[in-house]
Amino acid sequence: MTKKLSLLQHTEGTAGAELVDAVRRFESLGYHELWLTETFGREPLSTAGYLLAKTERVRVSSGILNVFAHDADSAAQAANCLAELSGGRFSLGLGVSHPVLVEPRGHTWILPAPKMRAYLDRMAIAPIESPLAESPAPVIVAGHGPILMRIAAEKADGSFLFLQTIETLKQARKILGPDKELHAAVRCVLDPDPVSARDLARRANAWYMAQPPYQKIWKALGYNEKDWTEGSDRLIDAICAWGDAETLKAKLDAYYDAGATHIVLYPCNPTEVYRPDSDVSKQWAWELLEALAPGV
Repeated sequence: MTKKLSLLQHTEGTAGAELVDAVRRFESLGYHELWLTETFGREPLSTAGYLLAKTERVRVSSGILNVFAHDADSAAQAANCLAELSGGRFSLGLGVSHPVLVEPRGHTWILPAPKMRAYLDRMAIAPIESPLAESPAPVIVAGHGPILMRIAAEKADGSFLFLQTIETLKQARKILGPDKELHAAVRCVLDPDPVSARDLARRANAWYMAQPPYQKIWKALGYNEKDWTEGSDRLIDAICAWGDAETLKAKLDAYYDAGATHIVLYPCNPTEVYRPDSDVSKQWAWELLEALAPGV
C-alpha cells in the first residue's frame, strides 16, 4: 500500500502571496493533500480553488466543510467544479461540526446522523449543469461514531477521523469495509521529551477534550472524566503522536497498519501561543513537515 501523507492546516495566519509560497513549498516536499479547515476564517472552497490554480500536483481539499453552512446543492456543484478544473485534485470533506461553531452563524444544530444522511441523499441528485469532472471528487464524511461511519460506508467514499485512538480506527475500517478511504488526522509534536511534548499536546487539544462528542467515544474505550479534564498521559499518548522524526514515523505506521489509507498530520506547533479560548495553530510547522516529508 502506498502511504499517503497529508496535512490539516489553518491558513488564516498566512496572507496572500505568502500562502501561495507556503503551499508550493508544501507541494515540493511530496505531500499528498492539503486539507483546509472551516471555522470563522477563510472560506475553504474559494481558497481551495485559488490554491489549486497555483499548484500542479498536490490535492487541496475541504477539511472539513460545515454542512450547516453550505447547502447540499452548492456543495455538489463546487466539488464537481473544483475537481473538473483541477484535473481531479479535490476531495469534498463534509462534517456536522459542533453546536458552538454552527449556532453563532445563525443555524440550528440538529442530530448529526439524520442531517448527514439527508445531505448526502440531496447531493446525489443535485443538478450539475456544467462539464462533469473526469475524476469526480471523493466525498469524505468526518465522524468518529459508528452511525456516521455506517453512513459514510453506505453513501460516501470514505471517513475522516480526528483525534481518535487506534482502536476507533480499527472499528472504522471494519465498518467501512476494505475499499473505502479512511483518513486519520493525527496531532503531532516533534519533541522527544515526554514532559514538554505532552504539555504542548494538552494545551493544543484542550478545546477538543472539553467537547462531549469526543468524550463519549473515549469513555466507551475505558477512559474517564479525569483523563480528559486533566489531559492524562494515557489519553494524550493514545490520541497524539510525539517524539523525534523516526519515532513519529513509527507511530504513524501504526495507523496505516490499523486500516488508514491516508494519514493527515495536524501539528501541535511549538511556535503557537495557545490561548485558553483557542487551540488553533495558524503557523506552518516546517520543522515537522520537513522531517516527515515523503519526498517527490
